[in-house]
Amino acid sequence: WCNEIHVGPIGHPFKLCRGQNTSIRKGHHEWADAVVEDILVQVEAYHLFDGLRDFLSLEFQLLLSYVSKLGLIYLNSPQKRRRKPNESELPDLEPECPKTPLLAEIPNAEIVPPSSAEATALLAKETLQAWEKMRGGANKLMKMYPVRVCGYCPEVHMGPSGHKAQNCGAHKHQQRNGQHGWHWQTAVLDDLIRPRYVWHVPDLVEPVLKRELRNFYGQAPAVVEICVQGGAVVPEQYKPATRLDVGIPIDVRKAE
Repeated sequence: WCNEIHVGPIGHPFKLCRGQNTSIRKGHHEWADAVVEDILVQVEAYHLFDGLRDFLSLEFQLLLSYVSKLGLIYLNSPQKRRRKPNESELPDLEPECPKTPLLAEIPNAEIVPPSSAEATALLAKETLQAWEKMRGGANKLMKMYPVRVCGYCPEVHMGPSGHKAQNCGAHKHQQRNGQHGWHWQTAVLDDLIRPRYVWHVPDLVEPVLKRELRNFYGQAPAVVEICVQGGAVVPEQYKPATRLDVGIPIDVRKAE
């Protein structure tokens, strides 16, 4: 009913659902199995392939695919260049031969879970390293090539200025005819690679989180949490968010 996710054998009991029929369910979630796109949010952006200047469009779906499916393919968009500033009709280029993928993408039907605790821990460690490598590389690219985000909605655009598409549906969009207008601003890394924060489960042996002790539980990005549950070590930058140094009371009386 909403976009809340939880990493663990059972869902958390917190009454945080704001989806349809939330009053009937009294804020309780109805948990179902998630897919990889729930954890790694795909941020789509218009690809610039025709202009008077050279632009780089950061295809972050490919970066997300690197982590989620261990596959990275070359961008094979058609490239057209104007010979004159007022030229609009350009001849089609000869199609190029498809480029060889850097890594072969594993079909979903062929993906199997690790067979042992050691293999699970190794996979969790490698996934966490890939996540940090992707974020670090994207952050470096953002310092070289401009990335813009709408000041009202999550729309992201790669280029020195925002696009003119009238697809903004945020606050008072009717007055702007759906245009993002001059509200484009410099994006940050989390605008492109949006971390989905989930509650940290401190004890997988007894993974039940108590509703009355919510203030004592930490949070972490879903990718980090699932890797930690798989056996990876919590990176230093996420330790404050997971609140590992906070003692959790055994009951409400102790909490008070």
